[in-house]
This record gives sequence, C-alpha cells and structure tokens, in this order.
Amino acid sequence: MAAPFIVINTYAIKEGKLEGFRQFVPELFKILEAIEPRVLAINAYVNEDGTEATIVQVHPDAASLEHHHQVAHEHTERAHQFLDATTSIQVYGKPSDVILKRARQLAGSGVAVSVKPEHLGGFTRLAAAAG
Repeated sequence: MAAPFIVINTYAIKEGKLEGFRQFVPELFKILEAIEPRVLAINAYVNEDGTEATIVQVHPDAASLEHHHQVAHEHTERAHQFLDATTSIQVYGKPSDVILKRARQLAGSGVAVSVKPEHLGGFTRLAAAAG
C-alpha cells in the first residue's frame, strides 16, 4: 500500500460554541462519509479546556484531499459558526501544487503550516480497525 496522505488542521473554537460544535461534528462526518468514498479516515479532537479543535484526515493520496475541498466545501463552511480561524496545518505526504498554493495562502495570513513530503515507512490498518 502506498503511504497515506494525512492532513491535520487545528482551529480555535469560538467562545461558548463548544457544545454546538460537538453536536455538529457527527452530522458533518455522516455527510462526508456518504459523499467522499475515497477518504480513509476523518476524526475530530478537542483539547482539554475546549478552546481548540483538531481535524485529522487520512486520504489515499493528495487528489483525494483536492476532491474533499471541492465537494465538502458547502458542508464544512457551516463549521465557521463554531470555529475561529485555522491556527495550524500539518501535511504528511507529497502535496499537489493546488494544496501547496492553498497552504501558502494560509501561511501568508499567519497560519503555521508544516509540510513533510517524504514518507520513510510505516503501515496502516484501517481495514482491520473498521471490522
């Protein structure tokens, strides 16, 4: 299996919006699971004090993330009622020019962006975890 393409985005949660975000996430992921069959995994986490949320996406390749940006936009935009600006982006795997351009735009606005294109090895057991 080729190395997965992983993106980790972190956002500040708007004050008083954590509970609404907690309710929104399962609804959003149910929609994304239905419209994005190539996504291997997508998970949301929140820090202990409820001020920061992180979304971890695992794709088979960069093209899958590009597709995600195209088809999920109308659904993910609704998250902005709960989330403030992106605070960091981590990319693991070789990003496409489109993904790099988007990351550079965000970096220009002060968002921390880290890209690690070289995969040294590993394994993925997503199929076993689903069973």
